[in-house]
Amino acid sequence: MKIKDLAGTDFPELSAQLNGDSANAEISGLTADSRQVRPGDLFVAVAGTKANGTAYIADALSRGAAAIVAADAHPDAGAPVFVLPDTRRFLAKAAAAFYGRQPETMVAVTGTAGKTSVASFTRQIWAHSGLSAAMIGTTGVTAPGRNDYGSLTTPDPVSLHRLLAELADEGVTHAAMEASSHGLDQSRLDGVRLAAAAFTNLGRDHMDYHPTVEHYMASKMRLFGTLLPKGSPAVIFADDQWSAEAITAARKAGHDVRTVGRNGDFISLKRVEHFRHKQSAEVHVGDDIFEIHVPLAGDFQVANALVAAGLAMSTGIEAKAAFSALEKLQGASGRLELVGQTTDGALAYVDYAHKPDALENVLESVRPFTTGRVIIVFGCGGDRDKGKRPIMGEIAARLADIVIVTDDNPRSEIPEVIRSEIMAGARGATEISDRAEAIRTAVGMLKAGDTLIVAGKGHEEGQTIGAVTLPFSDHAEVRKALGGQ
Repeated sequence: MKIKDLAGTDFPELSAQLNGDSANAEISGLTADSRQVRPGDLFVAVAGTKANGTAYIADALSRGAAAIVAADAHPDAGAPVFVLPDTRRFLAKAAAAFYGRQPETMVAVTGTAGKTSVASFTRQIWAHSGLSAAMIGTTGVTAPGRNDYGSLTTPDPVSLHRLLAELADEGVTHAAMEASSHGLDQSRLDGVRLAAAAFTNLGRDHMDYHPTVEHYMASKMRLFGTLLPKGSPAVIFADDQWSAEAITAARKAGHDVRTVGRNGDFISLKRVEHFRHKQSAEVHVGDDIFEIHVPLAGDFQVANALVAAGLAMSTGIEAKAAFSALEKLQGASGRLELVGQTTDGALAYVDYAHKPDALENVLESVRPFTTGRVIIVFGCGGDRDKGKRPIMGEIAARLADIVIVTDDNPRSEIPEVIRSEIMAGARGATEISDRAEAIRTAVGMLKAGDTLIVAGKGHEEGQTIGAVTLPFSDHAEVRKALGGQ
């Protein structure tokens, strides 16, 4: 592809820098990682959170980069250097142009909690209607013929657009993806051609990255204000404390706002009955009344299911078909996932809750069907928002009967310090550093009527201690402990 074709109409300042030779120069690929540069590639020097890409221009050139895009001029680089003020946005738009193909119908969902479940549920509703559908998110990529484990909620632009092209080539016509605040703030989704978008909720998270909650929310709202084409459906959960702000932002951007939930006007939730392994609800869509059944525990899963149904209906699925599909939903990995039970019926769940609101939601969700005690095992990750640790400790101590504080992913921090900061808010909690031992101890406490939640890591298959990630699965440890009873 020629450099001039990457510029498009979004970057007139790049077009102005192109002369005859440079405009027609062929680019064989593009990347923001100098280590991945191959001869003929375009290297985009992006300023990262830990390093500035301009420091790696020499390395990129030594590997054969044909041209450079950077925020500043480098006259002695030895190859064409094009100066753009927003290299992140250019990388995303250029990746979209380079790979070209995407599934015909793309939707994105943002919010603090529920993104993975909504993306997964939307994919399942589409598939139930016979469409070739995919989801992209924290748990990886799920599509016909592939189930790839992943670790990033929103992939980098080059990886994302390469993936979208692959999915389109494989016949996928519909794809739902998560839109993290990092991904939105860093323009990773720019270039994705969206048909609809959704907002779930907002709570405390990523305060190690965002200076304020307001900045965090503003990053989320970039999905509506910048990325979603004007007039497109914006599905918003109506019952969150930040719902009104999301609705205002979406309407200001000129979108077709469709709210769902108890206060929803597109899908209105009228009644919910909670059971041990499922929930039944009555919802209204216009003048039509539907009885829906969600085979998953937790009030928040009803909310997620309604947002997913709203996205599916906003992309062509009839209401009856969307609600019918909810009866067959499979929960996303590590999202209040029932892993097993003891011989006398005590339930053991694994959940990804690693932020205050999510922990509170999951503990409140299991209480209605728990006749005995609620037992929680959890920790907090290192190198992340430290302020949430005592808050999560207080929530656990208040809503659970037995609390065991253990290690999550300490990363570069001292595990004992993280645990002590949690324990400061968790009065009466027990501290067990080894996560496997903590899980075994909790399972050993279970009696008839009890519910155990192992929270924080969910679908993850490793535990990061220092710079090393060791194999570890909450699912496997819970099953092992249950089998040893």
